[in-house]
Amino acid sequence: MHEHKIIGPAPNSLPPALFLMGPTASGKTGLAIELCENLPCEIISVDSALIYRDMDIGTAKPSAAELIKAPHKLINILDPSQRYSVVEFRKDALLAMQDITARGKIPLLVGGTMMYYKALIDGLSPLPESDQSVRKAIEAKADELGWDKLHQQLAQIDPTSAKRIHPNDPQRLIRAIEVYQLTDRSMTEWMSTKSEPIPYNIKQFCIAPNDRKELHQRITQRFQLMLDTGFQAEVEKLKNRGDLHLNLTSIRCVGYKQMWQYLDGDYDFNEMFEKSVAATRQLAKRQLTWLRGWENIHKLDTFSPDNLMEVIKLSEFQSQGGLYSYMF
Repeated sequence: MHEHKIIGPAPNSLPPALFLMGPTASGKTGLAIELCENLPCEIISVDSALIYRDMDIGTAKPSAAELIKAPHKLINILDPSQRYSVVEFRKDALLAMQDITARGKIPLLVGGTMMYYKALIDGLSPLPESDQSVRKAIEAKADELGWDKLHQQLAQIDPTSAKRIHPNDPQRLIRAIEVYQLTDRSMTEWMSTKSEPIPYNIKQFCIAPNDRKELHQRITQRFQLMLDTGFQAEVEKLKNRGDLHLNLTSIRCVGYKQMWQYLDGDYDFNEMFEKSVAATRQLAKRQLTWLRGWENIHKLDTFSPDNLMEVIKLSEFQSQGGLYSYMF
């Protein structure tokens, strides 16, 4: 591995950043580590599951060896009992990017939480701060009536947000209802006013198999590998803590929710397996739906041997005696 430095300023005044997006199980981590071995990049995780400590196997968190090769910022930053908002992510990610840039390196943002990317690129609305008493009241109502009923109520007060938010996404569902109850204005109204967009010149890449069936196969194989390497024991340990429950965002992550319900006796093992794989496929489908309409993105095939050179070429890196300058 060579030491690389960025030489020469970017033609425009904004520093460079790379975004590597894609659905779950598409090969983002492997390519990101390759990039770090060949370019002056440092990784920032853009994944709403990797933020949690003690949730390693089921989130496909990079291994200890991979993290030594290519450290990731914004992983293992919270206990599973804690919540983390898109506002907090944007603040933390921008600080991490500034730190990387200040040291003459390029921020490489890697992950599949598309709402996080959108918040970085477009900025955020000045939404009101969360109110725990209001949130608890909404959660109690959900326990009484069910999430589908709450989603119907959201459709009445904010049909645009209801189309965007799935009934099985309690965190965002609660937030949309909470915003309305606190302000008498819908989330859609609030989102019409945005904060400043990200102050970087970004090159965006999406990696995925060209054939959806191949992605489905990778998802099934990866979940089997998770089971083979101790996923059930990982969830049992979380469950045995006693302070975690299914209404928490962490425990509702795909795979964790289904394994938790299996341990509760709601499913047999085969049902748990099938439901976990189906939920992961649905997650991948949502990620691909986001990406289909994404602007200014370069597509990479998971199975192409040329992805590394393609990113370097499309990012307009130029090698000069083993060093790289950027031409963003």
